[in-house]
Amino acid sequence: QVQLVESGGGLVQPGGSLRLSCAASGFTFRNYAINWYRQAPGKERELVASITSTGGSTNYADSVQGRFTISRDNAKNTVYLQMNSLKPEDTAVYYCHSIIRYFNYWGKGTLVTVSS
Repeated sequence: QVQLVESGGGLVQPGGSLRLSCAASGFTFRNYAINWYRQAPGKERELVASITSTGGSTNYADSVQGRFTISRDNAKNTVYLQMNSLKPEDTAVYYCHSIIRYFNYWGKGTLVTVSS
């Protein structure tokens, strides 16, 4: 079955960096775009970054443009989200997502807390 498993979250000080990973299984990973979403307490889930199946094109929310970088390694069935210059407002649960054969699949999320 399709599985998306996030890792790499944690507590970091403002201005710090974290790298999230999303390990995928149960489908032909190289054929599908992958997205990172986040949901902060009391807020709606929002799209943070997207990457196409080949990795040739990426998109970012305005709020993270220039600070976050999404990438993928199709040999390892893994997508990464490098997060630099983190701000307290980046605090959220970060989710990996993909639409596979018309169905939405989500990971369980990894918590990122940016605080001094």
